[in-house]
Amino acid sequence: MTARLDSGSDGGNQRGAITLNEIRQQPELWPTTLERVASSNPHSIVKDRAAVICGAGSSAYAASAVAATWTNAIAIPTTDLLTLSQDEVSHLVPAFVSNGVLVSMARSGESPESVGVIARVKQMFPSVVHLAITCNQEGELARLPEVSPLVLDPRTNDRSLVMTGSFSNLLLAGMAIACGAFLTKQLPGIAAKLTETFPILERIAQRLASQSSSRLMVLTSAALVPLAREASLKALEMTAGRTVAINETFLGVRHGPMSFLRPDSLVLCVLSSNAERRRFEEDVLRELRQKKLGHVIVVGSAAFDSALGHDFIPPMAPDLPDELRGPFEIVFPQLLAYHLSLASQLDPDNPSPDGVITRVVQKFQLH
Repeated sequence: MTARLDSGSDGGNQRGAITLNEIRQQPELWPTTLERVASSNPHSIVKDRAAVICGAGSSAYAASAVAATWTNAIAIPTTDLLTLSQDEVSHLVPAFVSNGVLVSMARSGESPESVGVIARVKQMFPSVVHLAITCNQEGELARLPEVSPLVLDPRTNDRSLVMTGSFSNLLLAGMAIACGAFLTKQLPGIAAKLTETFPILERIAQRLASQSSSRLMVLTSAALVPLAREASLKALEMTAGRTVAINETFLGVRHGPMSFLRPDSLVLCVLSSNAERRRFEEDVLRELRQKKLGHVIVVGSAAFDSALGHDFIPPMAPDLPDELRGPFEIVFPQLLAYHLSLASQLDPDNPSPDGVITRVVQKFQLH
């Protein structure tokens, strides 16, 4: 069955009200993030330095996306920096040793890894300077000595277990350090489009979630892989693992991962803003449809074509380079995960009732 855009939902669910509000308010918060970056001028801290950008979980995916928009930057997950030796870090980023900046990204800034990695880097590389981008003014990360904090609007500090608004705003803040003027010019149109389209996006997400699929694959170009990883994690977290979610690139899926798909799998495909890349991507979509693999959801500006997909969703930032689209295109995957959670009879605000995961990761012995 093929479908175009549906009408908006009534949004009347009681469970998950916090999460839904935090997803919905993102367009309202994005301008505040750009303003805080502009006023704090973190560019003066990172300028001409070799940057290592780090975070854990969703923040690691944000760090990876941010690094792609900077020059002379590499993303290393916080959880890896805690175990890499001094020689290994020096080998990965030689200039970091003498002229480096560690950029730590975190929602709460309270996890043992977020705080511990700064102490470890200070010990190994005393000349490195430190910048923290966080949503929590009261978090330990924002109050550490010799760390310059960039603290975002308090409303970005999600109260829900899962990161939604905090992810997009951390990502936007990092990107704005390098591309602030460009993003400031583009943001009003993007935010207005999302606000207008939100009820439609939610209705589609609700309908897709009702299909009771237990598998989700997210396909993107290489530049949007951090978005795909975050989208997969959201579905996994919000359904307590009942929806198994993986991500791949469009061409990568043809080399083995296609075996993951079943006829009833959800396949979320975010098409590139680059016309040349889209030619490859659309060929892969045709292959999926011919093989009857999955319910294909296409996020792209292409006209409705049943040979490419079952559902078509308008992209929020189709005119931006792929590497800058993450904060804006993540909203629909967040809504899909939210409704998958409800369909699984879970509370999206706390989708881990047995405490397997928590809003701030539990204390952990650092060695």
